Amino acid sequence: MSTPPAIVFTDWDGTVTLQDSNDYLTENLGFGYPKRRAINDEILNGSLSFRDGFQKMLDSIDTPFPECIEYLKKNIKLDEGFRKFYDYCTSKGIPVVVISSGMKPIIYNLLKSLVGEDAAENIEIYSNEVVIKDDNSWDIVYRDDSSFGHNKALSIKEYLATHKFTNLPPLFYCGDGVSDLSAAKETNLLFAKEGKDLITYCIRENIPYTEFSNFSEILDKLTSIVEGKNLISDYVQNSDSK
Repeated sequence: MSTPPAIVFTDWDGTVTLQDSNDYLTENLGFGYPKRRAINDEILNGSLSFRDGFQKMLDSIDTPFPECIEYLKKNIKLDEGFRKFYDYCTSKGIPVVVISSGMKPIIYNLLKSLVGEDAAENIEIYSNEVVIKDDNSWDIVYRDDSSFGHNKALSIKEYLATHKFTNLPPLFYCGDGVSDLSAAKETNLLFAKEGKDLITYCIRENIPYTEFSNFSEILDKLTSIVEGKNLISDYVQNSDSK
């Protein structure tokens, strides 16, 4: 396959969207914010795996899955710069690939609702699945056996192996949480969302990143790199990382 100018891999919840849909469901239809935040803190300090914490959150939600999707469609908002970012990438032949620890049916339906059917059909989604049981209860089906339930690095490798690009273009990753760390190591530049757990971890672990607040900022930097006006290294924070 011919080589595109770049490939952008991105997390979904809290990155492309303003809210994390899984947190939103847990806080409003599950056991609420205090317990959700306590679990998140345990994940961040390493005393609880992402997978186990996420499972506890989802187990607290009794609402039927179709109702969860409709609830999210009414309440989850899109990053204000994402549509323009997606349109630019489409015009330049730059693939945008969602790599998420969330659930594919939710992501697909929100993509369709918030961005459009074209985006829902054209953006590849690597994430967990959902099983609906006979009693109408539901559960997540994790993509793999990793402690995150979805090793995002493996999905990036799978994508690249599947598409067999003639040469490897610059690879970018956009994220906001600790589940994005493995993916970041497979790419040339990590865009980490300001004020979120990923930056806290990057600073603590000396992981290179560049901060963003919305996709308009990512678009500016991506355009500059693709057009040869700046190098990737011009945007790296924690530049003394090994």
